[in-house]
Amino acid sequence: MKLNYFTKGLSTVGRYLAATVLCVCAMAFVWQGAYFSNTAAIASPAINSIAAADIGDNVQEKASKDAGRTKNFIQDTEEKVKDAAKTNAAKVDRASDNGSFVERQAKEDAATIEKRAEEDSARTQKAVDNTKNAVERAVDSIKDAFN
Repeated sequence: MKLNYFTKGLSTVGRYLAATVLCVCAMAFVWQGAYFSNTAAIASPAINSIAAADIGDNVQEKASKDAGRTKNFIQDTEEKVKDAAKTNAAKVDRASDNGSFVERQAKEDAATIEKRAEEDSARTQKAVDNTKNAVERAVDSIKDAFN
């Protein structure tokens, strides 16, 4: 296709405009340091790794302490559930002295509740341990990244 006088001039102006924009962008990248950076202003990595190690140790210590507290809370809750089940079974036992179906059912329910309390407690404590271990692994990997 042959360009006429007007489109030829417009095409030439467009090329010059595109070249100008490209040069301005290149100068802006160089000026802002996208390609040439001054690394003298960056802090020493040794200081960062020391700070990361201290923070990491604090996080791991806090995670261990919180996990211990959580486990104690879980064990206390387990004991309270067991005590409540035993108390309820004893109340039913006192109410019916003749060994009725209701009394036997209450004792079976108490045993089931105690068993489930132990299972739930063990499962929850295992989840707490897994969470604590995940936090410690994450902190260790972050500390390794800074070293």
